Amino acid sequence: MTAPLSTPFVFDTEFDDHGGVVRASTFRPAKRAWSAAEVEAEIAQAQAQARQQALAEVESIQAMALSTIGQALAAAAPALAQVAQTHREQASELAMAAARLVAASALDRYPAGPLQAALEALGQEIDASPRLVIRTGDLNPDSQARLQALCADAGFSGLVAFREEPGMAPAAFQLEWADGRAAFDLNDAFVRMGEALTAALAAEAGHAEPLTERKL
Repeated sequence: MTAPLSTPFVFDTEFDDHGGVVRASTFRPAKRAWSAAEVEAEIAQAQAQARQQALAEVESIQAMALSTIGQALAAAAPALAQVAQTHREQASELAMAAARLVAASALDRYPAGPLQAALEALGQEIDASPRLVIRTGDLNPDSQARLQALCADAGFSGLVAFREEPGMAPAAFQLEWADGRAAFDLNDAFVRMGEALTAALAAEAGHAEPLTERKL
C-alpha cells in the first residue's frame, strides 16, 4: 500500500534579494484553541442565526396560513351570503306574522281605528266635498253614529252617506268623495307589505326584478 504524499512544510512566501516580502503566504493554520470569549461570541452568533431562521420560517408559515384562510373565506362567501339571506327572509316572515297578529288584535279592540286615521289624514282633501260615502261591512245605528262622530271630529261638515257591504272584512272600509276615493283592508295591506318586503330582500340580494306596477 502506497502512503499518500504529504507536504509537512510549505513555504510560499516570496522574498526579494534584499529580504523584503514580495508575496505573503496564504497559508493559515487551522485554529485549534479558542478562548472563552470567542466561544461565547460564536455561540451568540449561532443563536442569532438560528433565531433569524426560525423567525423567517414562522413568517412563512403565517403567510401560508393567512393565504389558506383567505381562500377558505372566499370559497365560503357565497354560502355565507345565502345563509344570511335565508336568515333575513325567515326573520321578515316571522315579523310579518307577528305584525298580522298584533294588527288583528288591535282591530278587534278598536275596529274604527283605521277609518279614523284615514279621515284625519284626508281632512283637508274631503273638507271641500259636499258629500262623503262610507262603505263598510257592519252597519247599524250605533256604528253609524260613531262614524258620524268621527267625521265631525275630523272636521267634515258635509253629508255623510253610509253603504253596507256585507262581504267586506271587519274594519275594512271604502271612502268616496267628489274628487277621489280611499280604501283599507287588512289582508290587502299585508299583501302589499309582503310584496314590498320581498322586493327589498331581492334588491339586497342583488337580483331584484324591476317593478312594473306601483300599488298604493
